[in-house]
Amino acid sequence: MNILNIAAFSAGDRGGNPAGVVIANVLPAAEEMQRVAALVGFSETVFAASTGQGWRVRYFSPQTEIPFCGHATIALGAALAAQGGAGAFRLDLNQSAISVEGYRQSGSWGAALQSPPTRSKVVNGAVVEDALGLFGYRFDDIDPRLPPALIHAGADHLFIGLRERDRLAAMAYDFAQGQALMRQLGVATIMLAHAQTPRVFYVRNAFAFGGIYEDPATGAAAAALGGFLRDLAWPHEGRISVLQGDDMGVPCRIRVEIGAQEGASVRVSGTTRLLAA
Repeated sequence: MNILNIAAFSAGDRGGNPAGVVIANVLPAAEEMQRVAALVGFSETVFAASTGQGWRVRYFSPQTEIPFCGHATIALGAALAAQGGAGAFRLDLNQSAISVEGYRQSGSWGAALQSPPTRSKVVNGAVVEDALGLFGYRFDDIDPRLPPALIHAGADHLFIGLRERDRLAAMAYDFAQGQALMRQLGVATIMLAHAQTPRVFYVRNAFAFGGIYEDPATGAAAAALGGFLRDLAWPHEGRISVLQGDDMGVPCRIRVEIGAQEGASVRVSGTTRLLAA
């Protein structure tokens, strides 16, 4: 089995979130894909097999299957383009069909995905109390312009917007407690964000659900954030930049383009780096 290691949403020749990419004639059994993802050890490994008219795709973290993963999709788009030439590719996921476009940019491969449909729901009460308690935050740490919400673009995420950048930088939580809470809520990640400007967001994503303490770049959550900002009538002017991984020393840069249609997919793009096997 040939496994490519590709860092997606890189910042030039630095950073990016590593993903395993397996392009096969036929998808292995689910148990084998889970075994390989655990051995690879990245937050996600993506498996793709041609259907003749597109690609059948599944995503696995080291501990569980994930319905949709943005950074692994960007890595896959770059790998498909490098293999067969730049272009757009249809991807059939477990619960939806999306597309990814691979292209050459400044000597490296980049990719842009069209996310699954988006939706969001503002939440309060015990859900917010439990999440704040997990990270040691208080209610007055919340940015009142960005209410806590369940956000979705192929996978569910809990979103919490913070007033201060330093509170985001200090993120820490008990892994076992976080994993239990995420599984209880049925969310892939808890996304913590600080709006530096209306169009620039610093973000951190706790990913204990998938067996990873923190994800350096989370394209699926960035897509869900774009849909949430649209639902809020936030002044995004059609595009935001998501800066993630800086507090981990792994800078990642995600571009999110947001159309006007409620619930529609959003476009998420970034560059990639091929890593040593």
